[in-house]
Amino acid sequence: MSLIPALKSLLGDSHVLTGPDMARHASDWMGNYHGTPLAVARPGSTAEVAATVKLAAEHGIPVIPISGNTGLTGATYTEGGLLLSTERLNRIREIRPASRIAIVESGVILSRLHDAAETHGLYFPLWFGARGSAMIGGVLSTNAGGSNVLRYGSTRALCLGLEVVLPDGRVLNLMSELHKDNSGYDLKDLFIGAEGTLGIITAAVMKLVPAPRAHATATLAARSLPDALTLLNRLQAASGGLVEAFEYMPADYMARLERIRPDLGIPFPAHRDCTILVELAATSPALATETPHGTLPLTDLLEETLAQLMQDGLILDATIARSTTQRAAMWARREAAAEIGAAVKPMIDSDIALPLDRVETFLTRIAPRLADIAPGAETVTVAHLGDGNLHFSVYPGDPSRALYDRVIHAIEDIVQDLGGSFSAEHGVGLSKLNSMARRKDPVALDLMRAIKQAIDPGNLMNPGKVLPPKDASE
Repeated sequence: MSLIPALKSLLGDSHVLTGPDMARHASDWMGNYHGTPLAVARPGSTAEVAATVKLAAEHGIPVIPISGNTGLTGATYTEGGLLLSTERLNRIREIRPASRIAIVESGVILSRLHDAAETHGLYFPLWFGARGSAMIGGVLSTNAGGSNVLRYGSTRALCLGLEVVLPDGRVLNLMSELHKDNSGYDLKDLFIGAEGTLGIITAAVMKLVPAPRAHATATLAARSLPDALTLLNRLQAASGGLVEAFEYMPADYMARLERIRPDLGIPFPAHRDCTILVELAATSPALATETPHGTLPLTDLLEETLAQLMQDGLILDATIARSTTQRAAMWARREAAAEIGAAVKPMIDSDIALPLDRVETFLTRIAPRLADIAPGAETVTVAHLGDGNLHFSVYPGDPSRALYDRVIHAIEDIVQDLGGSFSAEHGVGLSKLNSMARRKDPVALDLMRAIKQAIDPGNLMNPGKVLPPKDASE
């Protein structure tokens, strides 16, 4: 029996897609990668995933997992492979309020987990613009970040246990609910961030935290990026570490926002060089209970701290959200980043991480390099400044591959010199394979290849992603 009839017998005809029915899975949402899968399989349980993977292995067909299809690096592209969609693995198996965990399947959409946790007075603290479509399996496979990494860490820090289907169809049960377990290698972390190259995540044990009782949110203009870092440290000290988000939107971002989304408004009359969105969150009733004056102590704390910083000259202007509507408007400006970034083509996108005190150095050094390589090119920068993650996009006007490579090389040169990383939260996929070959420590690459060979000797799990060929050179 050939693979597709065997899959239909296993999963049912409606859960094995071919031809035009594969369209929404075969292309990434940015429109950069258009593949031709053999088929799309939609298993509905871990057992069906295991049987699907085993069938594919018997036929020598690569398996490429796909979740919410919100990725940016081409990690779900395939020509002739079997796309395995996790969309039907969408059950929240259990929420355990006392131990503050959620046991969820990999196809659970992030915003649905947010809603489910909220009904128990809890919060799953992974937050970014694609939360309405991104799925748990995808965020684990890319070790996604977002706006709250500053306080809670990336997805890896939020995961206690995993269930994984291995390339031969065996199910690896790592569904630990323990915060401490020193019984050998921590295999769980091999699969988080591996982008499906070692196995398919089917379920996970995720940490929850108490839901904030109050938020205090402000948009401010700092005098400079070093001043913004001082501001962050002062706010952390004043609040006892309650800063959840510290987002950077410089003048180039605001100019593009005003052009593409004028309905969202601009926070200050003139574009400031260093606009920051800052948010604090508190669970303590002492900070979240309205005062006799009708204010929240958390907001008062933010206002008092900002006033002192303004008096010290570190802040040029500030607006504090006084309602949920105003808070939502502030966040809408930041979460429009993907929309305004993709509105102009060609775009050379980078997702880099830098030590916090070297962000300004990168921006200062990249400007003259770009002026030499692509005169007249525009840039748009937006950053999770609190954890040093910059999304730095270049719009050169010239769509040639040669110019793309020169720009990426220039960015990488400076990032590497400053002790940073060319990949912060979007993964590697296909688009950063050359960067991996050029910039990743060769010994680290050798070790990764050895792990891949040991777990997936047939190279059937999302082949060609994350790990560049051994002889790759640029």
